Amino acid sequence: MTEEVIKTGWEPYHLDHIAQNLVLKYRNKDVLNESHKMRMAVAYGLERFWGEHLRLGLETPEGQYWKDMWQALADILKRAEIDLPNTPVELQKPPNREPDAQKQQREERERSQIQGMVNELTEFAKNKPDDQRVALSVLVQLCDALVWWTQRYKIKGRS
Repeated sequence: MTEEVIKTGWEPYHLDHIAQNLVLKYRNKDVLNESHKMRMAVAYGLERFWGEHLRLGLETPEGQYWKDMWQALADILKRAEIDLPNTPVELQKPPNREPDAQKQQREERERSQIQGMVNELTEFAKNKPDDQRVALSVLVQLCDALVWWTQRYKIKGRS
């Protein structure tokens, strides 16, 4: 192996720096315990990790933290020429008095968007298993860095 190949063959992708920036961004929003939950969620796979921001709600800082983490992963993998599915899902907060027909349409549209993204992740795993393994490995490392920075920057007495 030539020295040139060795120099260009390794790319750290700045995982530690990206994790540090995420923790700093959310430090004052009382959500840093989510970092530990993210690290645990990796074991359940990409689909479940991705879905957490929906469960928590995008209007919450917790949900936004998870969504930003997924976006960071997608950006990192894109630099590695891996296209992680990342189709946006737009959930609308229902109005106070939503007619049944509109509610059904909204819920069906949202269900369809979620199912579409889940299908993309399933196809990603099925058709590109090596890329999926790389994505999970990078996510583990990114979450480990996130937990480390959380422990350093967390404000005492806050969650």
